[in-house]
Amino acid sequence: MGQRSTTRVNAIDSFSEPLDRLHAALDASCVVGTWDWDVARRTMVYDLGAARLLTGDASLAEQEITGLDIIAAVHPADHAWLIKHTQEAVRAGGLMLAEYRVIDADGQVHWLLSRGRTYHDATGQPVRSRGIIIDITELRGDGERYVVTSSSSSDPDMLERAADHAMELKRMLTVDAPADVRAATDLLLLAIGRALVTSEFEPGH
Repeated sequence: MGQRSTTRVNAIDSFSEPLDRLHAALDASCVVGTWDWDVARRTMVYDLGAARLLTGDASLAEQEITGLDIIAAVHPADHAWLIKHTQEAVRAGGLMLAEYRVIDADGQVHWLLSRGRTYHDATGQPVRSRGIIIDITELRGDGERYVVTSSSSSDPDMLERAADHAMELKRMLTVDAPADVRAATDLLLLAIGRALVTSEFEPGH
């Protein structure tokens, strides 16, 4: 029997690439976060990326937040529009799609695409929405394009179902989970998010 190798292998790509390089790549990717909105209780929970982008305060990650703190970093010109049309999309149920601007700590403007789904209870009242935030700054043109749509379809497509499962997996993993497992989950969300945003920018969408 040969001697067993002690070289750590990254299970994500089968190379011994340090995890910090993987995390740096994920931080620079177009997928920046996930969100979970308890509509009935009017509370929002962001992961680290979403908290940083949407509130400007990464310390609010994984905490229940309410009121305008939820969209503190959203461009002032988009506040009223985003609130009004998001409420309409939630009442309609199904797929939610919103495109809007945020301002980071350095004053730079980023365009985000928020894609999620609203779930209603047996009486038809919205109770929960969850979704993914994607930075689309490099994908957009110069013209302004605000979009909020909803679809009452109860049969999400393959990518939407995959996103739901990936977000559920991410929520299940605590800080005690192995770093490479958490990184693999983020990488999965990255891949799904890229596929989702690509489909949004295909002709006919």
